[in-house]
Amino acid sequence: MKSKLIALSLFLSLFLNSCSAVDDLLSFTISNETSIKIKSTSPINLPAEIITPDVTTNSSAEFDNNKTKASLVKDVKIRSLKLSISDPSDETFTFLKSVHLYISTTDSDEIELAYQDNINSSSNTIDLICTDAKLDKYIKADKYKIRTQVTLKETLTKDVTVKADMKFRVTADPF
Repeated sequence: MKSKLIALSLFLSLFLNSCSAVDDLLSFTISNETSIKIKSTSPINLPAEIITPDVTTNSSAEFDNNKTKASLVKDVKIRSLKLSISDPSDETFTFLKSVHLYISTTDSDEIELAYQDNINSSSNTIDLICTDAKLDKYIKADKYKIRTQVTLKETLTKDVTVKADMKFRVTADPF
């Protein structure tokens, strides 16, 4: 009985590890970026909304490059979202109290993509906390919108342009 239990445990661990290895083989990363302009007229300690231009996904080309197609994509999640100040070059994120990014398409509801609250950074880059939302329909679309909600803790003397680098993990079925 004991040997059957050990054999079953070994079999299950091998099976689960092989499923993970297969998923890794069928997974790839799609990168997108957009710019967010935070106006110097934004209020302090109140959320201000910023809508960016549509982000073109070029997902069809990415799917082709990874030998798959949209119909085989089974799981898309955001893996990282990094914000970096591109203008002015000497600015840091000390002015920012919180930031929340939301994603939507014309056919899909808006959901939260990533966020960071109580920001205490003297750097010109910050990594956001990514949600675990399923993003298949957003990445399969030709384009999507990013809405940003920021809360400032200091007055800005000039507009600040922030680049958002997004990396999505895509897993597809083999057939």
